[in-house]
Amino acid sequence: MSLHLSVLGRVDTTSPPLKLPLAAGEVRTGFPSPADDYLEAELDLVDHLVQHPSATYYLRAKGTSMTGVGIYDGDLLIVDRSLEPKLGHIVIMSVDGELTCKKLGKIGNRPYLIASNPEFRPIPLDGKECQVWGVVTHNIHSLAPGFSV
Repeated sequence: MSLHLSVLGRVDTTSPPLKLPLAAGEVRTGFPSPADDYLEAELDLVDHLVQHPSATYYLRAKGTSMTGVGIYDGDLLIVDRSLEPKLGHIVIMSVDGELTCKKLGKIGNRPYLIASNPEFRPIPLDGKECQVWGVVTHNIHSLAPGFSV
């Protein structure tokens, strides 16, 4: 299954910031260490994840073609339309009228959209009607069973 997308909406620039606690220090993913018992600051996730609010929107990923870069079925993608796509960027692109999420790349001297799952073939862009919808800047997915983002 290729990766299909559902547009969820744009960033609401009029809503007040929702500041969540940000713990000081780091958390080790190896051997456990004692937790710090104080907060460093408060963190507004929109402020932290969205650089250009008026040019940013959210999409829901559908499919398995980008699992190699950590984009899974149901993930929430944060997409910035103001960024110039470069080789290696994960982009949202309309190819012959169908939205897809892939890595922008080249094979030889020709532009391609490249999946991060070897089960999917690269998509050649030569001779196709293409429109970039933006660059994926962040991916959010749930690690808790039964919890969706």
